[in-house]
Amino acid sequence: MDSLYAVVLFAISASVTPGPNNIMVMSAGASVGIRKSLPLLMGICVGFTLMLLLVGLGFGQLFTRFPELHMFIKCAGTLYLLYLAWLIARPTDGMADSNGTRPFGFFKGALFQWVNAKAWVVATGAIAAFTSAGSDPFEQHLVIALTFFIVSFPCVGLWLLCGSLLKRWLANDLARRRFNQVMAALLVLSVVPVIREILIPA
Repeated sequence: MDSLYAVVLFAISASVTPGPNNIMVMSAGASVGIRKSLPLLMGICVGFTLMLLLVGLGFGQLFTRFPELHMFIKCAGTLYLLYLAWLIARPTDGMADSNGTRPFGFFKGALFQWVNAKAWVVATGAIAAFTSAGSDPFEQHLVIALTFFIVSFPCVGLWLLCGSLLKRWLANDLARRRFNQVMAALLVLSVVPVIREILIPA
C-alpha cells in the first residue's frame, strides 16, 4: 500500500487524541493502576481492529440500506456513553467495580467500540480515505486494521500511563472525586456533537 505512511499518521492522530476510549482508560488507570487496566486496554485495541475489518468488509453498507438501524445504534451508543460518564462521576472509583478493585474488562472494552461514535467516524473515514479500487480490498482492509492495532497500543496506553501517574496525587477521596467528575464532564463533551446531530439532523 503506497499510502501506508499516511495510514500510520492518521492512526496515530485518531488514537492519541481525546475521545471516549482514552478518557475511559485514563480514568481506569487513575482508579486502579496499569496492571488491572490492561484487559480494558487490550479490549479497546482488539475491538476496534475487529470493527475496522468488519466495516471494511461491507458492514457499513448495512447502515446505508437501513439508516434507521444506524440512528438506533447512535442513540443507544450516546445513552451508553452518558451512562459511563455517570459511572465515572460516582463517589466510588470511577471505572472500577463496587469494590474499587477491577475496571471494565476485555469484553466490555471491545464491545464498547460498537457504541463509540468516534470509533465509527474513524473506521469509516479510514476505509474511505485509504482504499482504492485497483487493489485487493481484503489486503487493504487488513493492512489498515493491523496498522491501527499496532499504533493504538502505545497511543491509548499513553493515556493509561498518565492516569496511573495521577494515582499517587489522587490518594484522598476529594481529589479522586474531583478528577472523576472532570473525566465524566470530558466524556459528556465528547458526545455533544453526536447529541446535536441526533436532535438537529442535517
